[in-house]
Amino acid sequence: MTTVKWGILSTANIGLTQLIPAIKGAKNAEVVAIASRGEKAIEVAKSLQIPKAYTSYEELLDDQEIDAVYIPLPNLLHKEWVIKAAQKGKHILCEKPASLTAADTLDMVTVCKQYGVRFMEAFMYQFHPQHTRVKEILKSGEIGEVKLMKSSFSYFMDPVSRESNIRMDANMGGGSIFDVGCYCIHSSRYLLDSEPVSVMVDAIVDDTYKVETTSFVKMKMDNGVDVVFDSSFNMASRQEYEIIGTEGTIKVPAAFRPDVNGNVGKVIIEKGSVKREESYIGEQYVLQVEHFSAAVLDETLELLYPGEKAVLNMKVIEACYQSIKTDSIVQIS
Repeated sequence: MTTVKWGILSTANIGLTQLIPAIKGAKNAEVVAIASRGEKAIEVAKSLQIPKAYTSYEELLDDQEIDAVYIPLPNLLHKEWVIKAAQKGKHILCEKPASLTAADTLDMVTVCKQYGVRFMEAFMYQFHPQHTRVKEILKSGEIGEVKLMKSSFSYFMDPVSRESNIRMDANMGGGSIFDVGCYCIHSSRYLLDSEPVSVMVDAIVDDTYKVETTSFVKMKMDNGVDVVFDSSFNMASRQEYEIIGTEGTIKVPAAFRPDVNGNVGKVIIEKGSVKREESYIGEQYVLQVEHFSAAVLDETLELLYPGEKAVLNMKVIEACYQSIKTDSIVQIS
């Protein structure tokens, strides 16, 4: 096998606009099927030239031709369908957040190992080459000892659409941290090569929908670095991070969605009076698909982001929501 044959579990917009084009653009992957609960998959398959359409998720999982599935279902449904896919021998790329709790994510990872399938949570941003460059700069010591990382991921959600937006549904895993703050958590862990030991959140909770729509978060990492971030449905679009050291700073203004800027990521380094800007181009969704597909084709390859790391990310997200609930600092073991 030289090409991974993919099935898409649902007609969610991110699959149609991002992942299906990425799979089609990948050198080692192809889309062979899509499923929905009902007839929509038939229409989508025809419009996107996908060979097979199924009117239930179970039918797609029973298709022996399919090697891997992409799951962009609502957060609450991730665990159920990851486990069902694993039991059918399908490798799984699952949208973030992996689930709603660390315990559920651990169950998912355990089942995937039991059935010998690969599992990865779809934090696509990490595959863009700008972040590899940031890690190189940090390792070189150019900005000195890192003291602080700041990040923001926000957008303004149209009030008219909030009633029908799943991100505003508390029962389905709504909230800005689940949706976009999780990227800020992930990037701090990934770039600083460290895990949070405590978290404190100041949140704005919507009175009608009972989900947090804005959060201001402070974390202490196990290497002593402080991390602060904000996530929001109530602010203008921002998707950036900055790392501050004793001798300089690194800023990445299109950290999580450089694809909306023509796939161009910029790394801005300032040290004293000297400032330079480096540009990097990469199709992060395609790179993610190619990385995962390569790991499916060669079981000796290590995933950049294995399931165990997804469990750790969920532990931090859980701690954030516990901090909101208790209005206190939460320690993370």
